[in-house]
Amino acid sequence: MYRIVEKKILNPTVVQLQIEAPLVANKAKPGQFIILRVDESGERIPLTVAGTNKEAGTVKIIFQIVGGTTEKLSHKEEGDYIQDFVGPLGVATHLDGLKKVCIVGGGVGCAIAMPIAEALHARGVDVTSIIGFRNKDLLILEDEFRACSNTLRVMTDDGSYGEHGNVTVPLKEMLEAGEKFDMIITIGPLIMMKFVTLTAKPFGTPVTVSMNPIMIDGTGMCGGCRLTLNVDGKKVTKFACVDGPDFNGYEVDFDEAMSRGRMYFDFERHAHEETCNLFKKEVQ
Repeated sequence: MYRIVEKKILNPTVVQLQIEAPLVANKAKPGQFIILRVDESGERIPLTVAGTNKEAGTVKIIFQIVGGTTEKLSHKEEGDYIQDFVGPLGVATHLDGLKKVCIVGGGVGCAIAMPIAEALHARGVDVTSIIGFRNKDLLILEDEFRACSNTLRVMTDDGSYGEHGNVTVPLKEMLEAGEKFDMIITIGPLIMMKFVTLTAKPFGTPVTVSMNPIMIDGTGMCGGCRLTLNVDGKKVTKFACVDGPDFNGYEVDFDEAMSRGRMYFDFERHAHEETCNLFKKEVQ
């Protein structure tokens, strides 16, 4: 059992937890993830490590309430326990040799991008961060990004905070102005990562994308995170959870990944509604 030592509501649908898990905290690196179960009968879900405190032995996770399990997890409070918390899993983000990097995060994907930005900043890398949200109410982690970025651009689709527009707007502006990045690392919705990659392509800037959104069981056994890459003109199959989650954005078949992701939408919505109804009955 793993104790929740801190809980913080970041916005109406996003929750941050600090979990007491010293073995995981000691080994986890940016880009890796854990598998958890809320209780003995719960499903296994992958969540990316959003930060660690080795001295305190805690691991930070940030999740969006989208399905039954995340709804159930959101009802846990400080001092409560979760059943399983296994990791770190996956391949850590490659950081060696980078001197100037652009981090592009969208929505809850910023929770994954933040520890990468922090690790690069700690190495003395020049970090430009672009974070985007639908509106002001969904904004998360602005202060954390500001602390580890040489330049920060905050975007909202409706212009209610920061700059008006999506994350590709400032990225294109900077590239057209002659900015040279060793790497663009982008994490967020699949459609966002696709267009970040397309924006960078004319400039030849390397792009790393995190395919966390398509992971399900986190071990490669379910096949849900199967990914088609186009490598030197040949189609190659990889699994986001065991071969990634980071991949070369220019090689990823985003359309196939998005099509597969839509297969689970109705199931997640139904599971979320069932769990919400269960908690409502308990309250009554």
